[in-house]
Amino acid sequence: MTAVEAEAGRLKTEADEPGWEVDPDDEWGVAVITTVGRQLKLRREAAGLRAAEFGRIVGYGEDMVYKIEGGKRIPRQEFLDRADEVLEAGGLIAAAWEDVKKVRYPKTVRQLGKLEGKAVEIGVYECNVIAGLLQTPEHARAVIGAAQPPYSPDDMERMVAARLARQSVFERDPAPSIHFVLEEASLRRRVGGTMVWRQQLEHLLEVGRLNHVWLQVMPTDTEPHPGLDGRIELLKFPDGTAVGRSDGKFNGRPVSDPRQLRILELRYGTIRAQALPPRESRAFIEELLGET
Repeated sequence: MTAVEAEAGRLKTEADEPGWEVDPDDEWGVAVITTVGRQLKLRREAAGLRAAEFGRIVGYGEDMVYKIEGGKRIPRQEFLDRADEVLEAGGLIAAAWEDVKKVRYPKTVRQLGKLEGKAVEIGVYECNVIAGLLQTPEHARAVIGAAQPPYSPDDMERMVAARLARQSVFERDPAPSIHFVLEEASLRRRVGGTMVWRQQLEHLLEVGRLNHVWLQVMPTDTEPHPGLDGRIELLKFPDGTAVGRSDGKFNGRPVSDPRQLRILELRYGTIRAQALPPRESRAFIEELLGET
Protein backbone atom coordinates (compact mmCIF):
# COMPACT_ATOMS: atom_id res chain seq x y z
CA MET A 1 0.00 0.00 0.00
CA THR A 2 1.38 3.42 -0.97
CA ALA A 3 1.53 6.37 1.42
CA VAL A 4 -1.21 8.12 -0.59
CA GLU A 5 -3.48 5.06 -0.34
CA ALA A 6 -2.83 4.79 3.40
CA GLU A 7 -3.71 8.45 3.90
CA ALA A 8 -6.85 8.04 1.82
CA GLY A 9 -7.85 5.06 3.93
CA ARG A 10 -7.30 7.01 7.14
CA LEU A 11 -9.43 9.90 5.95
CA LYS A 12 -12.17 7.52 4.83
CA THR A 13 -12.20 5.86 8.26
CA GLU A 14 -12.32 9.22 10.03
CA ALA A 15 -15.14 10.39 7.80
CA ASP A 16 -17.30 7.47 8.93
CA GLU A 17 -16.89 8.29 12.64
CA PRO A 18 -19.84 9.73 14.60
CA GLY A 19 -19.80 13.21 16.10
CA TRP A 20 -19.32 15.14 12.85
CA GLU A 21 -22.99 15.53 11.96
CA VAL A 22 -24.47 19.05 11.85
CA ASP A 23 -26.92 19.83 14.64
CA PRO A 24 -30.10 20.99 12.81
CA ASP A 25 -31.05 23.19 15.79
CA ASP A 26 -27.74 25.09 15.61
CA GLU A 27 -28.65 27.89 13.18
CA TRP A 28 -25.20 29.46 13.06
CA GLY A 29 -23.54 26.08 12.70
CA VAL A 30 -25.83 25.09 9.84
CA ALA A 31 -25.10 28.40 8.09
CA VAL A 32 -21.32 27.96 8.41
CA ILE A 33 -21.24 24.37 7.15
CA THR A 34 -23.71 25.12 4.34
CA THR A 35 -21.58 28.03 3.13
CA VAL A 36 -18.36 26.01 3.25
CA GLY A 37 -20.03 23.11 1.45
CA ARG A 38 -21.36 25.40 -1.29
CA GLN A 39 -17.92 26.90 -1.88
CA LEU A 40 -16.37 23.42 -2.08
CA LYS A 41 -18.95 22.33 -4.65
CA LEU A 42 -18.49 25.45 -6.80
CA ARG A 43 -14.71 25.08 -6.82
CA ARG A 44 -14.90 21.34 -7.52
CA GLU A 45 -17.21 21.89 -10.48
CA ALA A 46 -15.06 24.77 -11.75
CA ALA A 47 -12.10 22.37 -11.70
CA GLY A 48 -14.07 19.92 -13.83
CA LEU A 49 -14.07 17.16 -11.19
CA ARG A 50 -17.02 14.87 -10.52
CA ALA A 51 -17.81 14.13 -6.88
CA ALA A 52 -16.64 10.53 -7.17
CA GLU A 53 -13.35 11.53 -8.79
CA PHE A 54 -12.72 14.29 -6.27
CA GLY A 55 -13.53 11.88 -3.44
CA ARG A 56 -10.98 9.36 -4.67
CA ILE A 57 -8.29 12.05 -4.76
CA VAL A 58 -8.92 13.35 -1.25
CA GLY A 59 -9.68 9.92 0.23
CA TYR A 60 -13.43 10.26 0.80
CA GLY A 61 -16.35 8.37 -0.70
CA GLU A 62 -18.68 10.03 -3.18
CA ASP A 63 -21.55 9.95 -0.69
CA MET A 64 -19.45 11.72 1.96
CA VAL A 65 -18.40 14.41 -0.52
CA TYR A 66 -22.07 15.08 -1.27
CA LYS A 67 -22.88 15.25 2.45
CA ILE A 68 -20.11 17.81 3.08
CA GLU A 69 -21.05 19.88 0.05
CA GLY A 70 -24.70 19.72 1.07
CA GLY A 71 -23.99 21.02 4.58
CA LYS A 72 -24.93 17.73 6.25
CA ARG A 73 -21.50 16.80 7.55
CA ILE A 74 -18.77 18.81 9.30
CA PRO A 75 -15.51 18.51 7.32
CA ARG A 76 -12.29 17.70 9.15
CA GLN A 77 -9.28 19.99 8.95
CA GLU A 78 -7.37 17.35 6.97
CA PHE A 79 -10.15 17.25 4.38
CA LEU A 80 -10.19 21.04 3.97
CA ASP A 81 -6.39 21.16 3.68
CA ARG A 82 -6.40 18.41 1.05
CA ALA A 83 -9.30 19.97 -0.85
CA ASP A 84 -7.52 23.33 -0.85
CA GLU A 85 -4.45 21.69 -2.37
CA VAL A 86 -6.37 19.68 -5.00
CA LEU A 87 -8.59 22.59 -6.03
CA GLU A 88 -5.69 25.09 -5.93
CA ALA A 89 -7.68 27.46 -3.72
CA GLY A 90 -4.64 29.32 -2.41
CA GLY A 91 -5.50 28.73 1.24
CA LEU A 92 -9.10 30.00 1.08
CA ILE A 93 -10.67 26.59 1.70
CA ALA A 94 -8.15 25.65 4.38
CA ALA A 95 -8.84 28.94 6.16
CA ALA A 96 -12.50 27.94 6.60
CA TRP A 97 -11.37 25.62 9.41
CA GLU A 98 -11.23 28.59 11.79
CA ASP A 99 -15.03 28.81 11.63
CA VAL A 100 -15.71 25.12 11.06
CA LYS A 101 -13.86 24.02 14.22
CA LYS A 102 -16.16 26.17 16.36
CA VAL A 103 -19.18 24.35 14.97
CA ARG A 104 -17.77 21.11 16.37
CA TYR A 105 -18.36 22.46 19.88
CA PRO A 106 -21.92 22.04 21.23
CA LYS A 107 -24.05 25.17 20.82
CA THR A 108 -24.56 25.61 24.57
CA VAL A 109 -20.81 25.41 25.22
CA ARG A 110 -20.09 27.98 22.50
CA GLN A 111 -22.64 30.35 24.01
CA LEU A 112 -21.19 29.92 27.49
CA GLY A 113 -17.64 30.41 26.22
CA LYS A 114 -18.69 33.56 24.38
CA LEU A 115 -20.22 35.04 27.54
CA GLU A 116 -17.19 34.10 29.66
CA GLY A 117 -14.96 35.69 27.02
CA LYS A 118 -16.71 39.05 27.50
CA ALA A 119 -17.12 39.02 31.28
CA VAL A 120 -15.01 41.23 33.55
CA GLU A 121 -15.98 39.19 36.60
CA ILE A 122 -16.74 35.47 36.80
CA GLY A 123 -17.99 33.67 39.89
CA VAL A 124 -18.50 29.90 39.99
CA TYR A 125 -19.66 27.56 42.74
CA GLU A 126 -19.63 23.82 41.98
CA CYS A 127 -21.45 21.34 44.19
CA ASN A 128 -20.40 17.93 42.85
CA VAL A 129 -17.44 18.33 40.48
CA ILE A 130 -14.42 20.52 39.88
CA ALA A 131 -15.44 23.45 37.68
CA GLY A 132 -14.88 22.89 33.96
CA LEU A 133 -12.73 26.02 33.73
CA LEU A 134 -10.33 24.37 36.18
CA GLN A 135 -10.21 20.83 34.80
CA THR A 136 -7.10 19.29 33.28
CA PRO A 137 -7.58 17.43 29.95
CA GLU A 138 -7.23 14.06 31.67
CA HIS A 139 -9.68 14.98 34.44
CA ALA A 140 -12.20 16.33 31.90
CA ARG A 141 -11.89 13.16 29.83
CA ALA A 142 -12.53 11.00 32.92
CA VAL A 143 -15.56 13.05 34.01
CA ILE A 144 -17.15 13.06 30.56
CA GLY A 145 -16.26 9.40 30.06
CA ALA A 146 -18.23 8.45 33.18
CA ALA A 147 -21.54 9.44 31.56
CA GLN A 148 -24.22 6.79 31.04
CA PRO A 149 -25.07 5.94 28.36
CA PRO A 150 -21.46 6.55 27.30
CA TYR A 151 -20.50 9.01 24.59
CA SER A 152 -18.73 7.76 21.50
CA PRO A 153 -14.94 8.35 21.58
CA ASP A 154 -15.34 11.07 18.95
CA ASP A 155 -18.11 12.86 20.83
CA MET A 156 -16.12 12.66 24.05
CA GLU A 157 -13.05 14.26 22.48
CA ARG A 158 -15.28 16.94 20.99
CA MET A 159 -16.66 17.77 24.42
CA VAL A 160 -13.22 17.72 26.04
CA ALA A 161 -11.89 20.10 23.39
CA ALA A 162 -14.84 22.43 23.93
CA ARG A 163 -14.29 22.47 27.69
CA LEU A 164 -10.58 23.21 27.34
CA ALA A 165 -11.22 25.95 24.76
CA ARG A 166 -13.18 27.88 27.41
CA GLN A 167 -10.05 28.05 29.55
CA SER A 168 -8.57 30.68 27.23
CA VAL A 169 -10.39 33.11 29.56
CA PHE A 170 -7.36 32.89 31.88
CA GLU A 171 -5.13 34.31 29.14
CA ARG A 172 -7.21 37.40 28.39
CA ASP A 173 -5.62 40.84 28.66
CA PRO A 174 -6.91 42.62 30.65
CA ALA A 175 -7.73 39.58 32.73
CA PRO A 176 -11.17 39.18 34.30
CA SER A 177 -11.59 38.71 38.03
CA ILE A 178 -12.43 35.01 38.55
CA HIS A 179 -13.71 33.44 41.76
CA PHE A 180 -14.26 29.73 42.41
CA VAL A 181 -15.75 27.85 45.33
CA LEU A 182 -15.28 24.06 45.23
CA GLU A 183 -16.63 21.45 47.62
CA GLU A 184 -14.15 19.39 49.62
CA ALA A 185 -15.81 16.16 48.44
CA SER A 186 -15.06 16.92 44.78
CA LEU A 187 -11.40 17.50 45.65
CA ARG A 188 -11.13 14.18 47.46
CA ARG A 189 -12.76 12.14 44.70
CA ARG A 190 -9.92 10.53 42.72
CA VAL A 191 -11.43 10.94 39.28
CA GLY A 192 -9.31 9.18 36.66
CA GLY A 193 -7.04 7.50 39.22
CA THR A 194 -4.42 8.74 41.65
CA MET A 195 -2.03 10.23 39.08
CA VAL A 196 -4.76 12.19 37.26
CA TRP A 197 -6.15 13.30 40.63
CA ARG A 198 -2.76 14.55 41.83
CA GLN A 199 -2.20 16.42 38.54
CA GLN A 200 -5.61 18.03 38.93
CA LEU A 201 -4.87 19.23 42.46
CA GLU A 202 -1.48 20.57 41.35
CA HIS A 203 -3.24 22.42 38.53
CA LEU A 204 -5.65 23.98 41.01
CA LEU A 205 -2.70 25.28 43.05
CA GLU A 206 -1.09 26.67 39.91
CA VAL A 207 -4.24 28.48 38.79
CA GLY A 208 -4.88 29.69 42.33
CA ARG A 209 -1.55 31.55 42.28
CA LEU A 210 -2.71 33.84 39.44
CA ASN A 211 -3.27 37.34 40.77
CA HIS A 212 -6.75 37.60 39.22
CA VAL A 213 -8.03 34.24 40.47
CA TRP A 214 -9.50 33.48 43.91
CA LEU A 215 -9.95 29.81 44.76
CA GLN A 216 -11.87 28.74 47.86
CA VAL A 217 -12.73 25.34 49.34
CA MET A 218 -16.02 24.59 51.11
CA PRO A 219 -15.26 22.12 53.95
CA THR A 220 -17.62 19.16 54.24
CA ASP A 221 -18.17 19.81 57.96
CA THR A 222 -19.44 23.37 57.44
CA GLU A 223 -22.97 24.53 58.17
CA PRO A 224 -25.63 24.08 55.44
CA HIS A 225 -25.38 26.76 52.74
CA PRO A 226 -27.45 28.01 49.76
CA GLY A 227 -25.51 26.00 47.17
CA LEU A 228 -26.51 22.52 48.28
CA ASP A 229 -28.98 22.12 45.41
CA GLY A 230 -26.45 22.72 42.63
CA ARG A 231 -23.98 24.94 40.85
CA ILE A 232 -24.16 28.72 40.61
CA GLU A 233 -22.44 30.90 38.03
CA LEU A 234 -22.42 34.69 37.81
CA LEU A 235 -20.97 36.71 34.93
CA LYS A 236 -20.64 40.51 35.00
CA PHE A 237 -19.87 42.60 31.91
CA PRO A 238 -18.17 45.97 31.25
CA ASP A 239 -21.50 47.76 30.61
CA GLY A 240 -22.79 46.87 34.07
CA THR A 241 -25.09 44.06 32.93
CA ALA A 242 -24.88 40.52 34.27
CA VAL A 243 -26.05 36.97 33.62
CA GLY A 244 -26.46 34.19 36.16
CA ARG A 245 -27.33 30.50 36.28
CA SER A 246 -28.33 28.21 39.11
CA ASP A 247 -29.20 24.52 39.00
CA GLY A 248 -31.70 24.73 41.81
CA LYS A 249 -33.45 28.11 41.78
CA PHE A 250 -33.70 28.62 38.02
CA ASN A 251 -33.15 25.07 36.67
CA GLY A 252 -29.86 26.02 35.01
CA ARG A 253 -31.43 28.60 32.69
CA PRO A 254 -29.57 31.90 32.16
CA VAL A 255 -31.23 34.81 33.95
CA SER A 256 -30.60 38.54 33.61
CA ASP A 257 -33.55 40.03 35.48
CA PRO A 258 -32.14 42.28 38.27
CA ARG A 259 -34.37 40.73 40.93
CA GLN A 260 -33.30 37.19 40.03
CA LEU A 261 -29.66 38.25 39.84
CA ARG A 262 -29.84 39.73 43.34
CA ILE A 263 -31.00 36.35 44.64
CA LEU A 264 -28.07 34.59 42.98
CA GLU A 265 -25.61 37.22 44.19
CA LEU A 266 -26.91 36.85 47.75
CA ARG A 267 -26.57 33.07 47.58
CA TYR A 268 -23.10 33.18 46.03
CA GLY A 269 -21.94 35.79 48.52
CA THR A 270 -23.13 33.62 51.41
CA ILE A 271 -21.32 30.60 49.97
CA ARG A 272 -18.05 32.53 49.62
CA ALA A 273 -18.37 33.80 53.18
CA GLN A 274 -18.76 30.25 54.54
CA ALA A 275 -15.89 28.77 52.49
CA LEU A 276 -12.26 28.78 53.58
CA PRO A 277 -10.33 31.94 52.58
CA PRO A 278 -8.00 31.55 49.55
CA ARG A 279 -4.81 31.12 51.62
CA GLU A 280 -6.36 28.45 53.84
CA SER A 281 -7.87 26.80 50.76
CA ARG A 282 -4.44 26.50 49.13
CA ALA A 283 -3.09 24.98 52.34
CA PHE A 284 -6.00 22.53 52.38
CA ILE A 285 -5.24 21.37 48.82
CA GLU A 286 -1.53 21.04 49.64
CA GLU A 287 -2.48 18.92 52.64
CA LEU A 288 -4.57 16.65 50.38
CA LEU A 289 -1.58 16.21 48.09
CA GLY A 290 0.57 15.33 51.06
CA GLU A 291 -1.76 12.49 52.08
CA THR A 292 -0.63 10.30 49.16
